[in-house]
Amino acid sequence: MKKKFPGAALLMIAAIIASHLCVSLTLLQYNRLYGTLSIVSAFVLALVLIVLYAVFSKNSVRYFTKMNTHLENSAAEYMNNLPAPVAVLEKDGRIVWFNSAFSDKICLDDDFYGKNFEECTAVDIHSLISDGSVKCRINNAVYNITYEEFTKNDVTFLIVYFQDETNFFNLKKESEERHPNVVIMTIDTYDEIMQNAKESEKAHAAVEIEQLIERFMSSTNGFIKKISPNTFYAVIEHRHLEDKIQEKFKILDNARDIKIAGKYPLTLSIGVGEGASSLAESEKIARQCLDMALGRGGDQAVVKTVNGYRFFGGVSKGVEKMSRAKTRIIANAMQDIIANSEKVFIMGHRFGDLDSIGAACGLAGALRLMGKEVHIVVDRTKNLAVNLIDAVEAHAGQGLFITPSAATQTVTDNDLLMIVDTHNTDCIESSELYEMCRQTIVIDHHRKTVNFIDNAVIFYHEPYASSASEMVTELIQYFRLKSDEKLPSYCAEALLSGIMLDTKNFVMRTGARTFEAAAFLKKLGADTVAVKLLFSSSFESYRNKTEIVASAKIQNRCAVAIADVKCNDIRIVAPQAADELLNIVDVDASFVIYKTNNVINISARSLGAVNVQVIMEQLGGGGHQSMAAAQLKDVTMKEASAMLIKAIESRSGDSDK
Repeated sequence: MKKKFPGAALLMIAAIIASHLCVSLTLLQYNRLYGTLSIVSAFVLALVLIVLYAVFSKNSVRYFTKMNTHLENSAAEYMNNLPAPVAVLEKDGRIVWFNSAFSDKICLDDDFYGKNFEECTAVDIHSLISDGSVKCRINNAVYNITYEEFTKNDVTFLIVYFQDETNFFNLKKESEERHPNVVIMTIDTYDEIMQNAKESEKAHAAVEIEQLIERFMSSTNGFIKKISPNTFYAVIEHRHLEDKIQEKFKILDNARDIKIAGKYPLTLSIGVGEGASSLAESEKIARQCLDMALGRGGDQAVVKTVNGYRFFGGVSKGVEKMSRAKTRIIANAMQDIIANSEKVFIMGHRFGDLDSIGAACGLAGALRLMGKEVHIVVDRTKNLAVNLIDAVEAHAGQGLFITPSAATQTVTDNDLLMIVDTHNTDCIESSELYEMCRQTIVIDHHRKTVNFIDNAVIFYHEPYASSASEMVTELIQYFRLKSDEKLPSYCAEALLSGIMLDTKNFVMRTGARTFEAAAFLKKLGADTVAVKLLFSSSFESYRNKTEIVASAKIQNRCAVAIADVKCNDIRIVAPQAADELLNIVDVDASFVIYKTNNVINISARSLGAVNVQVIMEQLGGGGHQSMAAAQLKDVTMKEASAMLIKAIESRSGDSDK
């Protein structure tokens, strides 16, 4: 390449020419000949200068052109040799260029020129543009993909960069897998089972229990600590805990094979503190899950998730506790709170039944004997026990039963709310009254659900009990009444009707304490004939019930009936039809689907062989192992039937069916 002509020389020559021209103009005034020659020489020098400048400019353009070409080639070579994959796309996602790293790591030496970016990488180009970056896995590597736009000759291109984050991803995954979680295991009703066992049997059972838990922990690298005869604390890494969840906590099934004193099967309740940021938080979550497991009757494991709880197990029925010490303590605590309250409001669940209304009536009768102003909050237009309400009101007089709107208008900060036969905030008779009351007492026997009342001053929850009426019957025996009068017979009949309803006339969920409660009510003057009349139905209702039973179909030992009949008391007829279906041979569970307004309802019953609660929970419902229900919105009867059958089939192979 030619050397550049010095710019300083050009300026110097220009200055000389200008000076020479000035001198020439001066000479021209004195001597025309010399002046003319001097001017001509100045123009010659100027012409030479122009020629030199032209040559200099031409060489500069050549120089800069070559430098620009060199730089462009260097940039392209640099981009091509980058260790990170880079690709250039057209606006529509077509690949027009990529570097060698893209070819090696993304293309795997395949030819991606002209192909669509999404087809080659499974990355949506529109998502990349809208989000700015996308993480994806390509060829066993994890990349964070970003982009930038550039325009050339009115054409817009996208430069896509791939940042390899595989090592970071693997490190994060390993950290998550090694994250410790607290697991709390307790033996259900340990004291009640052990009290009648011999010392040798207790020692043998203790050895079997510890061996069982050691086998459970042997496949992990965690540790376990026994903190009491029936409670164990374990710390397990997340990866091993996931294996236990995948196998649905087989330790629950293995525990039932252990018989204490040769006849009492052992059951475990497990609370899992998964997903916590610290061990302290994990222990707190594990306790919450354990409380949920015990509140649902035990014999199950509970894992808390982002969307609620996951339940495993739940095969065994709740074991009835023989000791009434807890009932006596609860009764004394309740009476102290009641004494310090101005008025007491009692309410159950929406569409109250004989158990809900019966428990409320029995409780109200006892509180009246304590000299308290008490009101039962009911909506008569949405109630299944209107006959009982009318019968009680005929004896108790006006003012005992009030509407939810009337209750909200008279409630004060010093009043007490008692909720019976439900603990779910979505099912109570009046949510507005619940929110207005500062103190709440809950009395319920249903297995614990997710949306439970968590701010109650007393939460008396016994899932082994047959009914809320049985629980209230036991409580009032420990109340210190101001009067020597007994509980009125109409209140005793109300309680007895609730027990008979939930036990199906002392057939289902009936224990020794259930008969003791019924005997106590009989001593108070409860008339069984009067109670029987509360279950009577009209001829039209009976005919509708038989039609529903006749339409049932058997599938997987489950009877499913669609109540395509029109009657005003379908909420009463459908559950009765479900009870009738259990009388059929080879039917372990029954389901009746019926419609009220725009809601599809499912009433589920079983004799204990099938846990209908877990089936209904899949459809957003709940209840007991032998009696449950669910409600479905925005679906047809046919769709509800398909969803129910799918839920039944999904439980058929599970251990907690």
